[in-house]
Amino acid sequence: MTDIQSLLLSYSEEFNQKVGAFFVLPQGAEKRVMQAMAYSVLNGGKRLRPFLIHETAKLYGQSFQNTFSAAAALEMLHTYSLIHDDLPAMDNDDLRRGKPTCHKQFDEPTAILAGDGLLTLAFEVLAKANYAESVKIELIKLLAQGAGAFDGMVAGQMLDLAAEKGQGSAQPAELIRHIEEMKTGRLLRYAVQAGAIIGGASEKEREMLDVYAKNIGIAFQVADDILDVEGSVAEMGKTLHKDETQNKLTFVSCYGLKEAKNMAQNLVHTAQNALKDFGPKADVLSALADFVIHRRS
Repeated sequence: MTDIQSLLLSYSEEFNQKVGAFFVLPQGAEKRVMQAMAYSVLNGGKRLRPFLIHETAKLYGQSFQNTFSAAAALEMLHTYSLIHDDLPAMDNDDLRRGKPTCHKQFDEPTAILAGDGLLTLAFEVLAKANYAESVKIELIKLLAQGAGAFDGMVAGQMLDLAAEKGQGSAQPAELIRHIEEMKTGRLLRYAVQAGAIIGGASEKEREMLDVYAKNIGIAFQVADDILDVEGSVAEMGKTLHKDETQNKLTFVSCYGLKEAKNMAQNLVHTAQNALKDFGPKADVLSALADFVIHRRS
C-alpha cells in the first residue's frame, strides 16, 4: 500500500520551499497586499492540487521541476478562491487551515486585493513558465475556463449562493452534483489535465485521466460535506457545522450521511478503474483517490 500521506508531506515540503520565492515584498505601503498573499499561500495546506499535477505528469517521466510552475499557478488561484470564499459577504469564516482567515489577519479590503493579486499572479507565472508555447497556451486557456463564470469555479460558487437562497433547481440532488463539479471539482480536474498536457498524454489517455479527475473531484466534496458533520475543528482547521446553520445544499443534506459515504466510495472505485490501463505507474494516483475520502483534514 502506498503511503500517500508521507508522499504528500514530502512533496508539500519541497513545494513550500520553492513557492515562497514568488512573494518578494516591495518597499512601499503596497507591500501589505503581498504580505497578505504570502500569508495565505504559505499558511499550510496539503498541496493536493499541485501534487495531482506532479503525479499525473510523472506518469510520463516528468520531474518536480518541470511541473512546478503549473503547480504554483494553480495553488495561487486556489488560494485566491479560499480568501474570497471566507469573506463576510460569502461564507464569513474566521479560520482557514487552523489560522485566522486573511480578512481576520489583515482586513477585508486587503483580503479582497490579496485574492485579486493571487488570481492575476497565477496567470503571470504560467505566462513566464518554461513550457513550449503550445503547452503554455493550453494550460492558460484551461485554467481560465476552470476558474471562470461559464462552467467553472465562479459559476459553481454563484449556483451555491443561489441554492442557499432557495433559488436552485427543483432537483436538489442534480443541482448539488452540478455545483460541486464546477465549484470544487473543476480545479482538481484541471490539475490532472495540466499534468497530462505537460506529460504529453495521448487523447485516449487524457480521456481516461479526465474520468479519474471528475470522480475524485466530486468525491472530495462529498467527503468535505461528511467531515463538516463528523469532523473536528482541530482536524479540519476551519469552522464546522456551518452547512446546516447556513441552510447549505450538500451531499449529506440531499442523501443523508450513510448514502453520502456509499456515494464517495463508489466515486473512488470509478476513478481507480479509469487508471487500470496505466498499470503500477498509477498506484500513487489510485491511492490518492482513497485518501480524498478518508482524509481527516
